[in-house]
Amino acid sequence: MNFGLPIVAKDPTAQFQLHKLAELKIGNFDLSFTNSSLMMLVTLGCVALWFLLSSKKQLIPGRAQSILEVTYEFVADTLKASTGKEGMRFFPLVFTIFIFVLFANMLGMIPYFFTTTSHIIVTFALAMIVMCVVVGFGVWKNGFGFLKIFWPAGIPMAIKPFVSLLEIISFLSRPISLSVRLWANMFAGHILLKLFAGFAISMFAAGGLTAVGSVVPFTLTVALIPLEFLVAFVQAYVFALLTSVYLSDALHPGHH
Repeated sequence: MNFGLPIVAKDPTAQFQLHKLAELKIGNFDLSFTNSSLMMLVTLGCVALWFLLSSKKQLIPGRAQSILEVTYEFVADTLKASTGKEGMRFFPLVFTIFIFVLFANMLGMIPYFFTTTSHIIVTFALAMIVMCVVVGFGVWKNGFGFLKIFWPAGIPMAIKPFVSLLEIISFLSRPISLSVRLWANMFAGHILLKLFAGFAISMFAAGGLTAVGSVVPFTLTVALIPLEFLVAFVQAYVFALLTSVYLSDALHPGHH
């Protein structure tokens, strides 16, 4: 949703438009500060504030600290379930991605705020960070043994080349599927919310029996809001889970 900008009821995609807040160009590169950039800083600020509130020394943990501890254990268990204890070396990466995506998704639910994860370039950048770590660490740790992920064991030799080709295609498509899944869910969810809310407002403004009928889209809008919050959390979890699964290939390339 647009940060500090009016929502245009007739165009549900207006909430995803980028607006330059401070223009900056270096040669052919446009490095302007946009509403998306601002929301990323707001996201980081909210996360930093949460961590500061959770790090106060006190005999009885406060609510913020308790939630942070539960979140820590949740992400740690997700990572260990996919990679084993050895994968905990990647905990800072997985935890950071999970928290950033979660806060970006949740803040995007606030009216007039901008949802950074509704832009494919943001989600693709996160996916490429994950894949670069997977490939970089996998090659560093296993050398040419990392290529075992494309040559799975236990497959009859007659079909092994075909399976190997599928594994290569699957691996190359990982950053696309990882980024598109998050982007599509956030984009589609906000579009639906905007459409139903727009219908409710338009029908109510029309008056008469049409105004009475506005109860239907209004009810759907109210029902979709908690569902969208759930989707915001689930998508952050799925991103972290798939990141953990991909990191497992870097640690154990011959075990998938």
